[in-house]
Amino acid sequence: MQYLMLLSHSPDAWDDPEAAQLEEWGAYTQALVEAGIMVSGAGLQGIETATTVQMRGGERLLTDGPFADTKEHLIGFYVIDVPDLDTALEWAAKVPNVRTGSVEVRPVQPGAEAARADAAAVATAG
Repeated sequence: MQYLMLLSHSPDAWDDPEAAQLEEWGAYTQALVEAGIMVSGAGLQGIETATTVQMRGGERLLTDGPFADTKEHLIGFYVIDVPDLDTALEWAAKVPNVRTGSVEVRPVQPGAEAARADAAAVATAG
């Protein structure tokens, strides 16, 4: 089963001496790869680069910034393929930013893998 780990952090947390260093992120990602559970993942640029899109009454509305105004900002994600939620939570507890931020874990909808494979096949055929 695939799980999405959404990584959040407060904007000023990087000043905290407990904040994860680049080497920790590389080592964590490498551990996921070596365990054979890494599906995908990426860090995100800052919230100042975000644009939120909504459709209301047939009109597209754009807002600078993230959708939610929260104390923590989304900084990245990992998608992992593990047998169960307990295993996903074990890996989430090892994410470098968990000491000063948070990790939200959610199961990916069943069938999402097949939909991605279908989309990839259509894209390469066209």
